[in-house]
Amino acid sequence: MRERVEHFDGTELSEVSPRDAEVVRTIEEEGLSVFTFDGLRRITGTHPETLSRTLERLEDDGIVVRSPEGYSVTERAKESFALKPASGGARSVPILHTFLPYEASAGKIVSALKGRWFDNIRWVGMADSEEGFVMKWVTDDGSALIDARFAAGQLDIEAKVEKGSDMPKAVRAAHQLVGRISRLYASPRPGSKVALMRIGYFTPYAM
Repeated sequence: MRERVEHFDGTELSEVSPRDAEVVRTIEEEGLSVFTFDGLRRITGTHPETLSRTLERLEDDGIVVRSPEGYSVTERAKESFALKPASGGARSVPILHTFLPYEASAGKIVSALKGRWFDNIRWVGMADSEEGFVMKWVTDDGSALIDARFAAGQLDIEAKVEKGSDMPKAVRAAHQLVGRISRLYASPRPGSKVALMRIGYFTPYAM
């Protein structure tokens, strides 16, 4: 079912389908500066051709904008779609907390990880603010989102899953990610000490 959405200034947008709304809401609710096409495809479970047409239509309406790094929503989208947090569904579960090595630069870590795929997790996008950086990946089957938050010399990794049965895959993905980060410090400069990461693990609770 499609419906017409009227912007606050009285201009009318093209017909909006539930899929259009889902794509816009997915981008906005994750709070990223940019969201990749592949990330959207895996999270929404939309066929690539269908998603491509949807994004082109939303771009024509000024609802999303595209950059070389991905897609983001405009202020017009927030007004027109009356975006609100989704009720129910996936929720975030803390997986681990670690202090980065004292000499570590979060900016350098982010640069090394940005846009990278590893093992069974695929790059989604990122955002940066005065508080720090947020980077997101999704498992290859779209069952779990992995958030890595860098702030104040610390790293927190969370997983967002809809079903408790998806937690084992989310935990494995989180450990794959922190393993990659740790390897960035595995080859110290001559005369320097090996940089260690002190990690605190959370016990997953029932979904």
